[in-house]
Amino acid sequence: MTARLPKTATRAWQRMLSGRRLDLLDPSPLDIEIADIAHGLARVARWNGQTHGAHIFSVAQHTLLVEAVMREHTPRIDIQVRLAALLHDAPEYVIGDMISPFKAVIGGSYKAVEKRLLAAIHIRFGLPPVLPPETGRQIKAADMGAAYLEATHLAGFSEPEAKRLFGNDPRLPAAMIDDYLTPWPASEAENRLLARFQSLHGL
Repeated sequence: MTARLPKTATRAWQRMLSGRRLDLLDPSPLDIEIADIAHGLARVARWNGQTHGAHIFSVAQHTLLVEAVMREHTPRIDIQVRLAALLHDAPEYVIGDMISPFKAVIGGSYKAVEKRLLAAIHIRFGLPPVLPPETGRQIKAADMGAAYLEATHLAGFSEPEAKRLFGNDPRLPAAMIDDYLTPWPASEAENRLLARFQSLHGL
């Protein structure tokens, strides 16, 4: 009779292109690299890919848009808050971008993993594991403004529908609209996210 092999635990880590092995259930800040984040987010589609344009509208481009909305409306805001805004969706380089209606269906498990990853990312880059409530509100306001612009320019929403779901138009200058709301190739989104991170983090 052949002896049974012992059961192995389900794999809960992902190997990154940097060579890091990130544990999703107990993520270590030491296993987080901005190059992995930028590479992954540049290849994750917002709106489940249901956007106009020759390229996907990536989470990397979305995070840059959120930080641009914040920069435009509160130019004197602390640079650490802007860095936190740039990284607000960073866990999605591992867990992907689920649309809000699906997150509501799944419930708390997704959010628990997302919060652990975000805390580790914050620690890695010198931010508090959990942001102060006021910072969270500032990032959420910029995030909703970006969502309004994406919804109306890229995802087929009418302005009244977008206003009902996401709030008011943040009214960026036309040049910024043309730039940030034209989907970029993945390589451009990755490089621009890295460059913006370096300008905010000082690396």
